[in-house]
Amino acid sequence: MFEKSSFFGLPLIVFLIYAVYFYFSHQETVPLTGRSQLVDMSRKDEMVLGAKAYQDILQKEKVVASGKLVDNVRTIGQRLAAVADETDFKWEFNVINSPQVNAFALPGGKVAVYTGIIPVAENANGLAIIMGHEIAHAIARHGAERMAYQKLKNLGMLAVSSSLGEMDAGKRQLIMGALGVGAQYGMMLPFSREHESEADYMGLIYAARACFDPREAPKLWERMGKANGGKAPAEFTSTHPSHDTRITQFNEWMPEALKVREQYCSKGK
Repeated sequence: MFEKSSFFGLPLIVFLIYAVYFYFSHQETVPLTGRSQLVDMSRKDEMVLGAKAYQDILQKEKVVASGKLVDNVRTIGQRLAAVADETDFKWEFNVINSPQVNAFALPGGKVAVYTGIIPVAENANGLAIIMGHEIAHAIARHGAERMAYQKLKNLGMLAVSSSLGEMDAGKRQLIMGALGVGAQYGMMLPFSREHESEADYMGLIYAARACFDPREAPKLWERMGKANGGKAPAEFTSTHPSHDTRITQFNEWMPEALKVREQYCSKGK
């Protein structure tokens, strides 16, 4: 007769086999960067969700119907869309009257810019960097990728919990808590920062292709830092790279961005 163990590893073994299958059977390639990514949602479903979420947001917010700012945002948006790596999106650009220093783009090319970010953008080049970054998130399918990894994380936590069998409740809680913290700081937050850096790079290249001045990018993030009062959480606890990190990365990418701008915009200049 076997003694009942407090750890039963079969659920964890099954999860690991499934995770390997899931990972390698749902691979896609991010445009421009060539990075392999995990996405298990169809592009059609993602675009449907994006369009619905966009309409829900617009119905709740104060949308600016017309005016010079709206015209400028739409002109910049169309220039970026024309050179972006996406032909299936049905682009839409709107301005939301709100003090939020924010902008976003949802799957399907649904873009919104909050009036609160306009003073920080300061000029058309700065706004192009901001909008290019948000458009890059949608093109790179970062939202769907996060959802896929969140699914794996949740299944993994469930498998570990099931594998703990009849372990003492206090020990179980301690182990699950430690795993949760480890997954958050060791996987999810670094993963989010990687997405932000990738969107920074892609947005910079799109802005350069659209004949905006990429040299505005580091200046923009200097202004972002001032707008936040110079206060920011430690990078390892944040979903975003620090302002200093972003400025450094932009400066590293700048020679390439300037070369791209020259290639796309030299005619008639």
